Amino acid sequence: MPIIKSAQKHMRQSQKRRLRNRAAKSSLRTVIKKVRVGIEERDRDAAQKAYLLAVPLIDRAASKGFIHKNAAARYKSRLALQLQALPSAS
Repeated sequence: MPIIKSAQKHMRQSQKRRLRNRAAKSSLRTVIKKVRVGIEERDRDAAQKAYLLAVPLIDRAASKGFIHKNAAARYKSRLALQLQALPSAS
């Protein structure tokens, strides 16, 4: 436990940031998983809807620095390719 006042404040700030980052990464993983589940179940409509919800969250995570911008591009690209490979619902 820090003794110096500034070190105590830094510890509080670090803990807040850690919890915020953890929540953001968790929600990002959940959204990506929903897309993957839709793809695995061959449910194109559900996967498409989940993908459209996932893209802005992935972009936001990259802009906030939770993930690297290239990682965000990679997630979107791979999900889009898997989505395109699914047979159409007609």
